[in-house]
Amino acid sequence: MQRRLKYMDIREILRRLREKHSDREIAKDLKINRRTIQRYHAWAIAENLLTGELPDHETLLARLPTEQTPPQNTSSAERYRKDIEQWLEQKVRVSAIHERLKERGYRGSYASVLRLARHIEPKAPEAVMRVEREPGEEAQVDFGYVGLMRDADGKLRKTWSFVMVLSWSRHAYVEFVSDQSIATWLACHRHALEYFGGVPGRIVIDNLKAGITRAVWDEPQLQMAYRECAEHYAFLVQPCRPRTPEHKGKVERGVDYVQGNFLGGRGQMSLADANREVRAWCLGAAGMRIHGTTKERPLDRFSQVEQAQLKPLPAEAYDLAIWKKNKLHRDCHLVFEGSYYSAPFRLLGQSLWICAGTSQVRIYGNDYKLIATHERAAKPGERHTHRDHLPPEKLPGLERNRQTLLEQAAQLGPATQKVVEILLADPALDQLHPVGRLLRLQEKHTARRLEFACQRALAFGDPSYRTVKRILVQRLEQEPTPIPVELPPARTFARQASELVGALAEVFPWN
Repeated sequence: MQRRLKYMDIREILRRLREKHSDREIAKDLKINRRTIQRYHAWAIAENLLTGELPDHETLLARLPTEQTPPQNTSSAERYRKDIEQWLEQKVRVSAIHERLKERGYRGSYASVLRLARHIEPKAPEAVMRVEREPGEEAQVDFGYVGLMRDADGKLRKTWSFVMVLSWSRHAYVEFVSDQSIATWLACHRHALEYFGGVPGRIVIDNLKAGITRAVWDEPQLQMAYRECAEHYAFLVQPCRPRTPEHKGKVERGVDYVQGNFLGGRGQMSLADANREVRAWCLGAAGMRIHGTTKERPLDRFSQVEQAQLKPLPAEAYDLAIWKKNKLHRDCHLVFEGSYYSAPFRLLGQSLWICAGTSQVRIYGNDYKLIATHERAAKPGERHTHRDHLPPEKLPGLERNRQTLLEQAAQLGPATQKVVEILLADPALDQLHPVGRLLRLQEKHTARRLEFACQRALAFGDPSYRTVKRILVQRLEQEPTPIPVELPPARTFARQASELVGALAEVFPWN
């Protein structure tokens, strides 16, 4: 059969044939070609359908003749099939493909391109339930990988698009980023809310790590930094059920729209150029198009209705705060982004919360009580230490230097100060540690005994740490210093000169 007739048309043809209507009359009344009526007439005679009772629907459908496939016309876009296949693999929308083909000289219709695209990638229908929201009630957020873009140094980097779509108006904010870190996630939220000039009541997100630490629908655990951000702007967070991105279908379609229409067929762009041009695109082509669902322009719906329904922004922008749990190491410091921050030594080995803002780093215990506050390091490798976080017995060695040692010695007495000055004046050896040990002798033997011991060491001309310690251990500091006896100069030899000459007979004479 050359024409595909509907089942009810076929039953009507049979009814009229059974009533002895002519083929010409049936063709005229039903607006069907007479040759088609003739073919069905011949089929009805062959199947004995013109007499007796007509079979039921199922039986008649099973006995319908096999229709010939109508001749296929070659698509006007067929010569671009390879390009279309490549763009479809890249998730470029058919509307953008049609625009790119027109740039290459194609003069065919959008419908032709669509038919060929559907032939290349047929889509099975799927039933969905559409949920609409009130103005200002909800926004949906998603990240979508868009390929490689060049950074400020000209290097190609993986790039994602952050898209926030207001569910009622479909007005969107788009920003391209080179990572999916917590800092980037929070900064994009702040930029988006400032772009809209208000805050929706709820933000629907996917179960990505920047927002949700554990993807469990019944008890989602908010990332601490994202919780702070939500409290600051007073919006609720609604994570999607795991593996059900269709629950935020408005932004899923928004990400597809950005990838397919804004980026489709453009080739590689720089990150800066893409972010600059996508702002104009959101307010222009995307904002002023007739949306396929609402049948209105998203920017008009936003500016005329939804913007007034958003909650006002807080007086101050959110100060980026990144939360991270880390262990307090044996040196009484935690490590965050390559820099070191001290915490009390009594908490060694415990995991503490680090809250890093733009200018400060705050450290909290597991009960979320503030433990310490530091200025944030300007670059990796910096060390920020509070003196009272370190063990007291370790401080003297840590803070030891020439000036502090001289000041401590002067407080103990002039003899101690003199010994310290002599030791520190050694031109070859660094005597800081011996001097430190010498001054700590007062802790065991008292400062008074140390001063007397230094006096005795000076008297004997041996001002060293070992000598002073030996004097204190043997309790010699109170012993009287012996008076040196001065002997008269020798005037005669005890031996005869002949004895000296004899002893030297076998050796070379002295000069």
